[in-house]
Amino acid sequence: MKFHYHNKKFRPISGSPNSETTQETIFVYQQEQNVLTSEYSGGEILKGHLIGLVNDDGSIEMCYHQVNLSGELMTGICFSKPELLPNGKIRLHERWKWTSGDFSEGESVLEED
Repeated sequence: MKFHYHNKKFRPISGSPNSETTQETIFVYQQEQNVLTSEYSGGEILKGHLIGLVNDDGSIEMCYHQVNLSGELMTGICFSKPELLPNGKIRLHERWKWTSGDFSEGESVLEED
């Protein structure tokens, strides 16, 4: 099954305590060939962007940067593995790491809206 993310919206349903995303954070994905981009905001995030590559199995390798409500610029890297749900929507299982701040790691789960 080939996953395609163009014009899909995702929101976190769970995440590590060191994440700045909340259930109010909305990611709007765009995809051209295997290049994925997204703008996102909501919750603790004023504005964010990500860019990544979609692999043949639908997994995504990405980098992100965002400005939080405290006015801090935060950066990180993330690997997402997709799961197709029975209703046809996509769930993303993410492992990520801050490349700024405390350089901590975490996990998040996002689901297609």
